[in-house]
Amino acid sequence: MTTLYKNILVTGGTGFVGKALQAHRPSWNYVGSRDCDLTNFDEVLLMLEEQAPDAIIHLAARVGGIKDNAENQAEYFDTNVQINTNLIRAAHRCGIERILASLSTCAFPDKCESYPYSERTLFTGPPALTNFSYGFSKRMLHVQCMSYRKQHGRNYSTFCPSNIYGPHDNFDLESSHFVAALIRKVAHRTIDDITMWGTGEPLRQQLFVNDLAELMPLLLDKHNGNEPLIVAGDENLSIAEMCYTLTAVINEKINFKFNNKLDGQFRKDGNNELLKSMLPTTFSFTKFAEGIEQTYEWYKSSTRHNNTR
Repeated sequence: MTTLYKNILVTGGTGFVGKALQAHRPSWNYVGSRDCDLTNFDEVLLMLEEQAPDAIIHLAARVGGIKDNAENQAEYFDTNVQINTNLIRAAHRCGIERILASLSTCAFPDKCESYPYSERTLFTGPPALTNFSYGFSKRMLHVQCMSYRKQHGRNYSTFCPSNIYGPHDNFDLESSHFVAALIRKVAHRTIDDITMWGTGEPLRQQLFVNDLAELMPLLLDKHNGNEPLIVAGDENLSIAEMCYTLTAVINEKINFKFNNKLDGQFRKDGNNELLKSMLPTTFSFTKFAEGIEQTYEWYKSSTRHNNTR
């Protein structure tokens, strides 16, 4: 599918989601932290002046798992607010009319009156304490985009993906998200008893990264409103269910134990009806069993390759 824009710049373009997007749209321009320090306004402004994009997909952020979020809240807040403010201010100064910026489900309230929550739920309560600062920094990104939209007429909008997993994820046990940590623990286990964080009971919507990459060009064209558009699939599985889904698809018996620490939010599933109203009938979300099997095989292949270098 072609887009309405010709020169598209992607921040965070060398990261996890950026790499998946490059496979779908190799002709776009991708900027990573080695190309530009987004916490430095002068560097951001110079980069945008040189690139002169007519649209930006803003993916850049400091991200990490529940443990890293809980222990480094000041760094998460400072870094993400600086990145977002610099990018939006510089884009406006350069006359760039279109930004599509990525939020996170961490921006939504820790507890909602009903589930799945909708786009209108964003400001109805505080984020979870375990990612409080990161969640508020993402809320502020939405506020910034809406402020420039209202005051300056810019077509700046936001979308909110659910938990993302897939090839090229961060598999570091100290800072990774759940699925990546699960895959690494299973792939490198020496015994068939594995300890995981929490109780195993919380529910999560997982979004395969290739699905998100396929959807972003469509969102760039069609998501032009004020809503923090929820991008999520239909499955809402418990942590324990996801653990045993992996063992089923790789056909291995593993006993998972949970340490009852840092469960985070019990559930954070969002309503995807607004998203579905934009999708072509040919699109379908990758089932978790299929996606985690692909990710597991990619990780094992990547690990073997790196060990033979």
